[in-house]
Amino acid sequence: MLNDSLIRVALLARLRNAHPQPKALIEELRVHNGNAIADVVAIHREAHCYEIKGDGDKVERIAQQGLYYDLAFRKVTLVTTSKHIAKAIKIAPNHWGILEAKCNSAGKIVFRPVRQAQKSIAFDKQIALLTLWRNELFDIASGIEEKVQTKINRDSLSFLISQAFGAQELSLTIGKALVLRSLIKDQA
Repeated sequence: MLNDSLIRVALLARLRNAHPQPKALIEELRVHNGNAIADVVAIHREAHCYEIKGDGDKVERIAQQGLYYDLAFRKVTLVTTSKHIAKAIKIAPNHWGILEAKCNSAGKIVFRPVRQAQKSIAFDKQIALLTLWRNELFDIASGIEEKVQTKINRDSLSFLISQAFGAQELSLTIGKALVLRSLIKDQA
């Protein structure tokens, strides 16, 4: 039985060994003010969300979670088991990537690409910014406007920033902020 934690370990190892290697890997990233939590986010230039559904999980949950992921990430991949693969293909949005996790004859978890991730047309710049912490938003906003009010809230910061960037440039900016967060966390 392949559960979330076994798949996660194998997925993280696969991503760490990818070429090019991600600049950062973040687990359990809160999305859209905590309305969803991304299992694994790999940051190459932009953030790519990986949602894991093991044998004991309900793959149907992606219908609700996916609404938030599509708004916050330009690319999303569902990682699931052979048990759920047929249903996953039917219910995952067409632009989502799908990876099938299974055990090989040696008992090692391997991944079979089923579908490549495409860019989400639902990506919302302001909602994507809500994956960042207030201080990260403040730092970005300070690069846009010389005098940002110190008491400005996250929603106002995300609105200000979203107006200043195109979707791809903003996605790259979010990726840089998440990489920096990861580096600071690793040094602590």
